[in-house]
Amino acid sequence: MTPPGRDRLRELLDAVLDEDNRTLSDMAGDAYASPFHFSRQVSGGAGESPVALRRRVVLERAAWQLRQGTSVTDAAFAAGYESIEGFSRAFARAYGRSPGSAAAGGAGRDAHWLPAPNGIHFHPPSSLWVSDEPARRGGDEVTALLVHHGVEDTRALLELAKGLPAEEYRRVRAPGLSVLPWDGAEETLAAVLDTLVWTTEVWVASLEGGDAPVRGADDPAALLDRHDAVAPRWLAAVREIARRGAWGDRLVDALCEPPESFVLGSVVAHVLTFSAHRRLLARHWLREAGVAVDTGDPIEWLSRRER
Repeated sequence: MTPPGRDRLRELLDAVLDEDNRTLSDMAGDAYASPFHFSRQVSGGAGESPVALRRRVVLERAAWQLRQGTSVTDAAFAAGYESIEGFSRAFARAYGRSPGSAAAGGAGRDAHWLPAPNGIHFHPPSSLWVSDEPARRGGDEVTALLVHHGVEDTRALLELAKGLPAEEYRRVRAPGLSVLPWDGAEETLAAVLDTLVWTTEVWVASLEGGDAPVRGADDPAALLDRHDAVAPRWLAAVREIARRGAWGDRLVDALCEPPESFVLGSVVAHVLTFSAHRRLLARHWLREAGVAVDTGDPIEWLSRRER
């Protein structure tokens, strides 16, 4: 039983965010609990696993530090990352831009905030801010989860495709298959993966108000480069829509012929829907080609990220 005046959740959060507690075992030991019970208590009280909560708040602190002029190297090591490359990948996944460009981010109390299920955020210089944001936003966290999963899952499939012989990569596996009429035939693994990346490039250009993109090469290495270039921009675009609560805004897409009008929420839903379909199709064909591949389940993906 918790003694009067003792804030157990605050004690748990202190253990999660202590500078010296880099692992779940460190956090649990500081809170005099087993890792299992500590994780259950934090997840129950904060709606977020200890590891995920710490990673997010530390990244928020790093984003704020970068805006204050801290170098990427210093921010990376202060956040507990062993390499600048690892920090840069984590930062880009979270914020949709590289840490080197973070100094140009917006100002204000919440400019460095990431989506949170509990309203707990880093507040400079060394405090926490608990916002009522989750009650107002309602569901943006699920969208953010799906978007992040789609980006990372696509990259994982492209990495697997790099190991295929060219004849397997370009083998016709479903003659006449067309996922959407305007995207053309997708009879091969190469075509499915290429269209997966290409559709994101097209929609990002539309959301950014840019010129129609030029379609690049479709070998796995080239697709990885294209994906890595467009994925942070896609994450940033969706995050900005969520930040503004602009799901009902309309985009008049001049890249279409003739121009069409789209509700932003429907654009994100469209990309997520057909990305998931193509990724599952790619998995099926990778297995046919003898490649071991996971199920693509977001539950398993999130569990791996939170370890």
